[in-house]
Amino acid sequence: MSRTVTVGLDGSPESRSAAEWAAREALMRGLTLRLVHVWEPVPAPMAQAPLPGAETHEHWTERIPREAAEGLRLRHPGIEVATEQRSGSPGETLTTAGDEGELVVLGSRGLSGVGGFLVGSVGLAVVAHAERPVVLVRAGEQAADEHELDPAGVPSAAAPYRPVVLGADVAAPNDAVIAFAFDAAARRGTAVRAVHAWTMPPYYVYGLAADPAFGQDVAKQEQAALTELLRPWRQKYPSVEVVEVTGAASASALLIDASRDASLVVVGRRRRRGRIGAHVGPVTHAVLHHATAPVAVVPHD
Repeated sequence: MSRTVTVGLDGSPESRSAAEWAAREALMRGLTLRLVHVWEPVPAPMAQAPLPGAETHEHWTERIPREAAEGLRLRHPGIEVATEQRSGSPGETLTTAGDEGELVVLGSRGLSGVGGFLVGSVGLAVVAHAERPVVLVRAGEQAADEHELDPAGVPSAAAPYRPVVLGADVAAPNDAVIAFAFDAAARRGTAVRAVHAWTMPPYYVYGLAADPAFGQDVAKQEQAALTELLRPWRQKYPSVEVVEVTGAASASALLIDASRDASLVVVGRRRRRGRIGAHVGPVTHAVLHHATAPVAVVPHD
C-alpha cells in the first residue's frame, strides 16, 4: 500500500472540490496526493467511427489532471502531487486505485436542494466496495466551511475547526471507525462529537406509559454505555475533547442534524465480500445523501 491520498478527478466542479479537500488532508497527514483520472473505453462501433477531433481526447486524458496538479501545487505549497490515468469502469477502477493508498476522496453533486439525493452511482459503488476509508465531498465545499466563524462572524480557514462527528454504534462498536474519528479530530485540534441514537423496543412502550420515569432510566443506561465505549479513547487521545450526544431518535436524523456544525462526519460500513448489491447500510446511505459536511465511510469487519 502506497502512502497516498487518492482522489478521483474528472474535471467536474464536485471533483475539483474533492481534490482541494484531499490536498488539505494530504498536507495534514504528510502524504502524497494522487490524482486519478478514469476514462471509459469507447465501444467498438464508436471506435470505428471518425472521432470529432484529437483535441477532445487530449483534453480529458491529459490536460485535466495536468492542469489540476499545477493549480494544487500553487495553492498548497509543499504538497507532492502525482497524476495517473486509468481506463475502465469508473466505479471499479477508482475502488482499486483507492485501495492502493490510505484514503480515497470523491466528489458528489446535488440534484436539487438539501433534500435531494447527492451521491451518484460511481460514489456509491466505491463506498460499497472499497477496502480503505472513502470521503465524499460536496461540490462547492470550501476550506472555511470546516471551521468556526471568526470573531467578526465571517467564515475563515484561520478559525478553529468545527467538531468531527462520530456515528457511535454502542451495540456493535468498531475500533476502526472510532480511531478514524479521533485521529481526524486530533489532527485538526478539535473535538469529537459522538452521536448515539437509541429506540425503545415496542414491548417497552406499555411500561413507559405506566411509568414515565422508565424512559429516563433507559436514557441514563444508553448514556452510560456511550461513556463506557469512549473511555479508552479518551485515555488514548487526552488532548481531544469528547462531547456525547444521545437521543431516542433516528440515528440518521441525529447525524444529519449534527453535520450542520461539523468539519467531518465519520460513519462505518460493514464489509461484505460479494460484488453484487449496494453494501451500504440505511444510516450510512442517508448520511451520504443528506449530510452538509464531508462524510468519511470507514469499512470494517
